Amino acid sequence: MSYIPNTDAERNQMLEKIGVHSFEELIQVIPRKFRLQELLNLSPPLSELELTQLVNALASKNIDTQKFISFLGAGVYDHFIPAAVDTIVSRPEFYTAYTPYQAEVSQGTLQYIYEYQTLICELTGMGISNASMYDGATAVAEAILMAVRKNHLKKAIISSAIHPEFIKVIQSYTEGIGLELVFCDIKYGRTDIANLADKMDENVSSVVIQTPNFLGNIEAMNELEKVVHSNPKTLFIASVDPVSLGILKPPSSYHADIVTGEGQALGNNMYMGGPLFGFFATHKDMARLMPGRIVGATVDVEGNRAYTLTLQAREQHIRREKATSNICSNESLCTLAATVYLSLLGKDGLIEVATQSAQKAHFLANEIASIPGFSLCYPETPFFKEFAIHCPVSAQKVIQDMLNKHIFAGVDLKSYGYDENTLLIAVTEKRTRAELENYATALREMNYE
Repeated sequence: MSYIPNTDAERNQMLEKIGVHSFEELIQVIPRKFRLQELLNLSPPLSELELTQLVNALASKNIDTQKFISFLGAGVYDHFIPAAVDTIVSRPEFYTAYTPYQAEVSQGTLQYIYEYQTLICELTGMGISNASMYDGATAVAEAILMAVRKNHLKKAIISSAIHPEFIKVIQSYTEGIGLELVFCDIKYGRTDIANLADKMDENVSSVVIQTPNFLGNIEAMNELEKVVHSNPKTLFIASVDPVSLGILKPPSSYHADIVTGEGQALGNNMYMGGPLFGFFATHKDMARLMPGRIVGATVDVEGNRAYTLTLQAREQHIRREKATSNICSNESLCTLAATVYLSLLGKDGLIEVATQSAQKAHFLANEIASIPGFSLCYPETPFFKEFAIHCPVSAQKVIQDMLNKHIFAGVDLKSYGYDENTLLIAVTEKRTRAELENYATALREMNYE
């Protein structure tokens, strides 16, 4: 049975309408060497049962965090997700919804976006949040563009300690607008404050600092802020791990102007690297400069509470030159998962997740540092749940050897421009003491000396 419903007569009619006499004539511009010369070598058709069995057999070849113990990080983390999160986001009214264009029939969607925005504001201490960005990388790139709209300056200083993939996205977003990107040095695993001060001048539109940074280290945000705001026009952009805010001071306390971050850790699975969502918050007086959309609360003609898209300054709605961004939607399902997750945990629950992640990470770091040949890359620098270690052999060999122990050992930092013996390890509240001890024992047994 053909999956293409068009008859020969219908195809001939379409070709005639296009102005050609045959399909061969239609594709004559494609060189023959790129065309299929024979039928595809497809297997015989399968029944639904046979196909399901085949797909399951192929899927079972994957190794994942259900089978192996994960210490992977670098932006995507293996936190525990209560079963209620997936149950709620899988409800058909949530799971099938695209985007709330028609407010009168989208009150449920608009309400949870409004609640998500409220939670982000409470988490960061900022005055207003948008409905989300595509991911943490695009969020920080959009923050830089927003700063330019605010102060009309054309230089951005970026800490070299932020995620290298964030830097690539920033470079793509800012290419062609005449914005100069200046990178600040790293010292002891953190942004070099003196180097930042040397690079500051009256033309700096924004300074971007990530904390905890790509290496897992906690930046000295209060000291950095003083340098940034030595120019009153410069905006301080903080990219933060939302889980860390369970125990670290909110960005509002160190006078961040724009706060962004990757929200995957809030109730979203690792999803093999995506989809993710970026959060974005700032001061209320900059609401009209924000990218994306903002949901607001109001009352209808009968006096009942109602929700609406208060601002959506994008190209589909206003003149292109006045649009704040070309982001055409938001990561609604991912933010719903974050909203449910934060609601279930509450303030005390998030503190517990953050505390356990930090304590367990420090326990494992101390265990590894006691193994001959292994050492912490930045032993004097405070970190949250992620840390870099120097191995006596390449990080790639450690990773491969640990796979034999059913352990994802971490992320090889060679691909990010660091020494090939550098391994980045992330620890979340999911890891048990036995798993942490097994990790350290496995490294000892490797006997790399």
